[in-house]
Amino acid sequence: MSAPHLELRGIGHRFGATRVLEGVSLTIARGEFVVLLGPSGCGKSTLLRIVAGLVRAEDGELWLDGARAEELEPVERGVAMVFQSYALYPHLTVRGNLAFPLEMARVPRAEREARVAETARLLRLEALLERKPEALSGGQMQRVALGRALVRRPRLCLFDEPLSNLDAALRTELRAEIARVVRALGTTALYVTHDQAEAMTLATRLVVLAGGRIEQQGPPLAVHARPATRFVASFVGSPPMNLVAAEARGDALVAGALRLARPPGLADGALVVGIRPGEVRAGRGLELPVRRLERLGHETHVELELAGAPFLVSLPGHGPDGAPTALAVELPPDAVHLFDARTGARLTGV
Repeated sequence: MSAPHLELRGIGHRFGATRVLEGVSLTIARGEFVVLLGPSGCGKSTLLRIVAGLVRAEDGELWLDGARAEELEPVERGVAMVFQSYALYPHLTVRGNLAFPLEMARVPRAEREARVAETARLLRLEALLERKPEALSGGQMQRVALGRALVRRPRLCLFDEPLSNLDAALRTELRAEIARVVRALGTTALYVTHDQAEAMTLATRLVVLAGGRIEQQGPPLAVHARPATRFVASFVGSPPMNLVAAEARGDALVAGALRLARPPGLADGALVVGIRPGEVRAGRGLELPVRRLERLGHETHVELELAGAPFLVSLPGHGPDGAPTALAVELPPDAVHLFDARTGARLTGV
């Protein structure tokens, strides 16, 4: 069996007194597209810079293709990075920007021209090759930045929130381009974002970070369907999962005025009940007061009040007529998630 393309073993790091990474272990196979998803300050960009060699981890080991790599300089690691800023050379044309890393690597001219032509074709830049960055749109500049990274045929391509400076329409277009080109080239990718849509659509494996630790990893749809912790449940999914404080007593789970059937084997005490807004059945069951209603065209968000806290329901289309003051809701048992109130871990075996 071949060695993993990239392996992180117990990576830890701090900035001053602040611990930003704690015991992060991650294995990435060749050709995977792994997305690190998490809120600001969770350590995902620091982890990316450790892989690139821009930051030296205080603890742990970094392996590339079965060999220790902590002592390697960034240029020796065979990795390329795409940042939020385009960082293009303003005095060079698109062709010159694409060719520059190959010139620095002393790639022969014929091969250099062939690689630039292939990369331009893949990224649909052929018509822009003689333009300078000042004559490009933001989306075009980011495609050139992507091409400059991929033209080197790196072992690993690292993306640090590359689409965050673009508007929503361009982000949608560019994430499709990134997925198409990276997979066409068979490049291994490690991509950092806090954007759910990017994470869900790009990743072959999703790694959710919080507080410098990995909360959960797996195929994006599996993570969405079965979050391992309360944090993952709240962070993965848009709109986020409803999380309601509840108590198991008698034959029921009680959350304010809401009563649910108690699963067998569940101990008495406090827990958290979760359900995604789109899985709540509306029109029957317990009536809850309406706090707010937002009609978005394709769907309607109705914010209710349950146990003194907001409880969101997503309905298809225009939702209820008029301005209702209450909405009846029911929680299907197979759509309910249960989490430990103290640790936040998913309750299993119930």
